[in-house]
Amino acid sequence: MLNQPSNTKQAPHSDTDAWVCHIPIAAFVTDDTGFILSYNEEAVQLWGRRPEIGIDRWSCAYKLYTTEGMALSSGNTPAARAIERGDLEPAGKMIVERPDGTRRLVWPRVKLIYSEDGSLSYTVTTLADAEDPAAFAHGETANLRREVNAGNAAILDKQAKLLQSEDRYHKMIAEVTDYAILLLDEYGVIQNWNSGAEKIKGYQESEIVGRHFRIFYTPEDRDSGLPERLIAEAAAKGKAIHEGWRQRKDNTLFWGSVVITALHDESGKVVGFSKVTRDLTARRIAEEKLKRYSEDLEFQNKELQQFAYAAAHDMKEPLRKMRYYTAFLAESAPAKLNEKERDYLQRTTAAAVRMQTLIDDLLAYSRASSAGGDRSDTDLNEVVRQAMETYQDTIETERAQITVGYLPTIPGVAFQLRQLFENLLGNSLNYRDPSRTPIITITAESGCPPPYGEPKIEGPYVKITVSDNGIGFEPDNAGKIFDIFQRLDSRGQRPGTGIGLAICKRVVQNHRGTIVADGRPGEGATFTICLPESAAL
Repeated sequence: MLNQPSNTKQAPHSDTDAWVCHIPIAAFVTDDTGFILSYNEEAVQLWGRRPEIGIDRWSCAYKLYTTEGMALSSGNTPAARAIERGDLEPAGKMIVERPDGTRRLVWPRVKLIYSEDGSLSYTVTTLADAEDPAAFAHGETANLRREVNAGNAAILDKQAKLLQSEDRYHKMIAEVTDYAILLLDEYGVIQNWNSGAEKIKGYQESEIVGRHFRIFYTPEDRDSGLPERLIAEAAAKGKAIHEGWRQRKDNTLFWGSVVITALHDESGKVVGFSKVTRDLTARRIAEEKLKRYSEDLEFQNKELQQFAYAAAHDMKEPLRKMRYYTAFLAESAPAKLNEKERDYLQRTTAAAVRMQTLIDDLLAYSRASSAGGDRSDTDLNEVVRQAMETYQDTIETERAQITVGYLPTIPGVAFQLRQLFENLLGNSLNYRDPSRTPIITITAESGCPPPYGEPKIEGPYVKITVSDNGIGFEPDNAGKIFDIFQRLDSRGQRPGTGIGLAICKRVVQNHRGTIVADGRPGEGATFTICLPESAAL
């Protein structure tokens, strides 16, 4: 049956309509400018679409290519060329591309219809389908038909795979339970709902689709316009990210991490949004507990530190008196004391001195255990110089040779870094080999990568090495050497309280670095410290 609306002009001869209608192949009528006035159902089947009468032109009803694959423009179709030449033109075989991407091989023919005054009124175009074996039996056409069929099969296979992929994608989204995945229109109205959204938010799909997503926000956030601001931000920037308390159907709250992404059409216009929400309530509660624990721990540390200072102050006073009295007895009445009494007096004085040293070291460790302090750019050359002044008498007495290479300036707490080098130098001097001159070497290498397994700070590290030629230690003791009160000199013949290297470890940890020790008995020891060079502490 011929398709022709009542508001279009009629063909000049009624037999023309009947002729087009009864043609057993695709046929359509256009006016002298190419607008389609009528067509038959065979044309619809061939084109794969139904054009709009009076709106679509001959080039809009379908896409037409030469058999070599060249696309034909509106002015280069067989009908357009026939009008230009004023007569029928055998156009040769061509290819029609349908909206679904499949192609059909056709043989176009054009008939020009003139009015009584001789002017062109209509064109009638027929498209003989080469897919019909009865229409074409030529070998060349059969080859082209096979090529077109092969192309169509490939397109249909791709379409089937695409549909299968889309189906799997939608099933995947629907069955995700750890994330609430929603589709919103451009105004924020919910369009669809997955099982994860039902699990997290508590609504059935039938209860929520068609409602605005602001329903999930607390009254305070709704009053402040937070949902609308997030939509506006996503529309302007492409994405909006936010974390905060959200409200379930039963009015209980959960901590949600939300990502809203704008969706655009081909022209770039925002047509909707995807909204992905993850329930992070457990993480939020754990973070709050950890924060409270850290605050409690910090408070307790301050309390302990205050107690340590108070206790140390109270202990130092009787120790000073003990040292004063024993020194007075040793000077004023040495002849009145026998040898055993003098020995006891010397031991008492030495014990008081060790107790004083232990109290001072414990206070130093307490200070080093705190990561607090004003951090500033600290010149390690000056720090080492001050540390060497502390041991100047011992260095001169033992004729120790200390070589210091160039050291960088790094961000840190100056007094803690001074504690670090004072204790490393003190350790090397205390554990010197009496049979040879003490040699201590301090070097640094800038721009090093983070220590293996310790990527705590992004950016370069400085590697500092402090080595000596002292008595060394067994390699098995390299780990426990930094434990508090750990002394490798079990006989107590060396000075010290076993706290110095523990202080070094705490200082390095406070600066988010690492320290390791390496030693060999009789060969000396090497301490390697890695500290961040950047200010990101």
